Amino acid sequence: MALTDQSTRIREGEELDAATIDSYLKAHIPELTGTPRISQFPGGASNLTYLLEYPDKEFVLRRPPHGHKAKSAHDMGREFRILNQLNDGFPYCPKAYVHCTDESVIGAEFYVMERVNGIILRSDIPAELNFDEHKTRQLCMSFIDKMVDLHNVDYKACGLGDLGKPEGYVQRQISGWSDRYEKALTPDAPLWEPVKAWLKDKMPADHHKSAIVHNDYRFDNVILDPSNPMQIIGVLDWELTTIGDPLMDLGNTLAYWIEATDSAPMQLMRRQPSNAPGMLTRQEFADYYAERAGIKIASIDFYYTYGLFRLAGIVQQIYYRFFHGQTQDKRFAQFIQMNKLLEQMSLQVINKSQL
Repeated sequence: MALTDQSTRIREGEELDAATIDSYLKAHIPELTGTPRISQFPGGASNLTYLLEYPDKEFVLRRPPHGHKAKSAHDMGREFRILNQLNDGFPYCPKAYVHCTDESVIGAEFYVMERVNGIILRSDIPAELNFDEHKTRQLCMSFIDKMVDLHNVDYKACGLGDLGKPEGYVQRQISGWSDRYEKALTPDAPLWEPVKAWLKDKMPADHHKSAIVHNDYRFDNVILDPSNPMQIIGVLDWELTTIGDPLMDLGNTLAYWIEATDSAPMQLMRRQPSNAPGMLTRQEFADYYAERAGIKIASIDFYYTYGLFRLAGIVQQIYYRFFHGQTQDKRFAQFIQMNKLLEQMSLQVINKSQL
């Protein structure tokens, strides 16, 4: 079994023309020789990601999905800029080479970056890694350390001070995701009204220190060194990155964090090995984050519930494309059930909350 992340055949309807890509890249990266072999990374549910294999160099191409896109989403130029400028303060971003704004080339904007070859942990930790509970716990803490490092980046020094508006961030996220959710409604989707009302009522002030917010920080978006799997060498998927409240980013990550003791339906939603022996619980995760960041977090209930609602918004936007036949990816057929489960999870948190 290959431990490094593997690409596969391209899904039907998402093909790229190798000759067109080759011609474009050689015009912008003159040292390229040979012709590329193109395959697709099967993970991810948003931007489409392809592997371009030249005889002596490998690249990754990212483009927006087909079909309906939320306003301001899938901004290739913005993600390209983040990769190039944030690397000065956070050296885990892949180097980006080319950003193409001419949609006639492949039918959409795209950018090309280096391939960081390594191990990406998805549902489970491969047995070949021989991780015991201690190693798993250390890796988990390293994963949180990188998040704290990102939130401590001097984004102004990286030239990213205009990337977002930190003032009023919490309020904008609640109202913005409420609006985006409503626009992506399908007849079979839950309305989330009690949760939206609770989030609006319990909304805290913005954190006093704004930060780079990754907005999709999960184990399957980090790359481990194949020669030393305890070491994180890359962080992927910067399309949602902005400047804002770091605790909201923490809530986003906690929303993906399925513990070993969570219910069977929740386990079906798991896409990372957060349930493995040695992994921290959500509360332990937040406590360790607070300790490393030198802050206090009185309660994670608001941030976790916000993360669940935001995740439901993303899930519903993707399901909307499937419902209306804008994508044929059969993985998305079950996203409506995930949305309903996320609502139930949110209501459980709210019913127990002391806020």
